[in-house]
Amino acid sequence: MKIVLVGGSGLIGTKLQPILRSQGHDVLVASTRTGVNVLTGQGLDKALEGANVVVDVLNSPSFEAEAVLKFYTTANANLLPAEQRAGVQHHVILSVVGSERPDATAYLKAKAAQQRAVQASGIPYTIVRATQFFEFVGYIAESNAAGGTARLSSVLMQPIAADDVAAALARFAVGAPLNGIVDIAGPEKVRLDALARTHFQANNDTRTVTTDESTGYFGDPVDDQSLVPLGDAVLGPTTFKSWLATHKTKA
Repeated sequence: MKIVLVGGSGLIGTKLQPILRSQGHDVLVASTRTGVNVLTGQGLDKALEGANVVVDVLNSPSFEAEAVLKFYTTANANLLPAEQRAGVQHHVILSVVGSERPDATAYLKAKAAQQRAVQASGIPYTIVRATQFFEFVGYIAESNAAGGTARLSSVLMQPIAADDVAAALARFAVGAPLNGIVDIAGPEKVRLDALARTHFQANNDTRTVTTDESTGYFGDPVDDQSLVPLGDAVLGPTTFKSWLATHKTKA
């Protein structure tokens, strides 16, 4: 089948491409690098010709409230009608666990708006909500570091390897539309401050991690239910420690 990856040049898209191609699917990457711009509509109709499935792994370049909402609203306003014109049979999006909750951050609220647009589009769909990626733990630690110390909250997380996210998306993309939502997460729940300590230790980084609940998550207030699945979830097999064994690189 023909599968179009929207935003397919990013972290998840570049991992998803070879999985789908190895299964014999015709994969087209729709991104600005390949002449497709979902924010203007440029190249969309041509890219979607004959497409059976669209997998949307777009990520906003900004987390600022107004900018991120505009990004996803504009992208959907162009992408979903183009899919309807092309007769796409399955729309898959990658979203984030916690996006529907009342205390969600501005970024998560924008992802929730993206989900609602897909649900209202009339196109058969599957929404895959993932927890935070292992690949971002170093960035989170660095963004809260000054001098020899990183100050982080002890909020509970259940992060997942990007490879496991891509593998899950591949399964859902070639399956029947769920017309619903599925959560995916890593196999273990762990505290954010503990994750950062493990990251530093694995990279022989001598900086210390101080637990500071006031830092929240990128400055937003969170609790132990904010960043983890609250119901059933598909769990990836990769633990953070096993992932670190092959990814010992500073942020």
